[in-house]
Amino acid sequence: MWNHEPSEYDCPFCRLLRGEHGANNAESDIVARGERAFARVAPKWWPANPGAVLVIPVKHVENLYDIEPADGHAVWDLTRRVATAMRSAYGCDGTSTRQHNEPAGNQDVWHLHVHVFPRWTDDRLYQRHDEAGWYDVGERGAYADRLRVALDACG
Repeated sequence: MWNHEPSEYDCPFCRLLRGEHGANNAESDIVARGERAFARVAPKWWPANPGAVLVIPVKHVENLYDIEPADGHAVWDLTRRVATAMRSAYGCDGTSTRQHNEPAGNQDVWHLHVHVFPRWTDDRLYQRHDEAGWYDVGERGAYADRLRVALDACG
């Protein structure tokens, strides 16, 4: 009912799961994958919050209004695991999560995803939204490697 995905939308998250890679979609970005949800290091970060992660349902679903409860639980469970591992792997002071629905809610990828940000005291994440930039696979890979180790350690 509250959907905005254009017809013939070429979803970047679904491309990644199909093995179609590019500058912003690399297999090495994926840090965890289950039957219903997966996590990947985001290709776009804010300057003081490197190594942010996206937690995404495997099934293509546009937004929070459409997700099936079992998929929603899987996304949230993985979000908690990623945030816990992030604290350990990055040594950050805390984490923040964020999820957007519809254009007015700042959704710009038409596949539900939860942002998990590493946070540091006075990092001004929410005041620096316009400063986000794209990072290459090598920069992302260093964070992904650290997160994989921490995820394995915390089960």
